[in-house]
Amino acid sequence: MLARLSSKGQLVIPKAIREAMKLHKGTLFRVQIAEGKLILEPVTSSPIDALYGRYSGVDLLYDLEEEHRREVMCEQEICG
Repeated sequence: MLARLSSKGQLVIPKAIREAMKLHKGTLFRVQIAEGKLILEPVTSSPIDALYGRYSGVDLLYDLEEEHRREVMCEQEICG
């Protein structure tokens, strides 16, 4: 397959390769030259990066407080 470098220095990776490699918009690449060849290597994100933003909008502290309140009320009813 061939790819052409644009006047802005951008390279479009052919769709078949993007799909086979599961590449998507925003994928970060390590770029290097080895033995006169250009090597593009997708950078895999760390597990922490993969979790970033996953729980946005969820108030875990509030949920924990509510659960604790219910447990205390239940214990008071049983022991009280």
